[in-house]
Amino acid sequence: MSIKEKCYPNARLNSVLDITDSFLSENNIKAIITDVDNTLVDYEGNVLEGITDWISGLQKKGIKICILTNTKKPNKAKKMSKMLNDIPYISFAKKPFKFGFKKAKKILDLNNDKEIAVVGDQIMTDILRSK
Repeated sequence: MSIKEKCYPNARLNSVLDITDSFLSENNIKAIITDVDNTLVDYEGNVLEGITDWISGLQKKGIKICILTNTKKPNKAKKMSKMLNDIPYISFAKKPFKFGFKKAKKILDLNNDKEIAVVGDQIMTDILRSK
């Protein structure tokens, strides 16, 4: 894997809400691993308006979703999970290490990494992939 493949996102959007089911379908994505801070919530900690509908819409299309966050506050991740249709979550994931990603992949029950999109705001924790 080249350094470009490791450090550059495959897509860059203004908001997680810009990820549509057609975008996921065109890219053969069947699941999303998403960060929380500055991804599902804004810089002030407010949940993005429309995020619940976005999650529900993707789930209705068969897209699996898992929260993967580095927060050491499990109640924060649990609260977000409950708010978003009880989607599974992993807190204190220690990103960018593989541990949390592997656990999320197991929860999502998908073996093909190319079918899983990782969504976040930080290249070094949410995008960087290591072999």
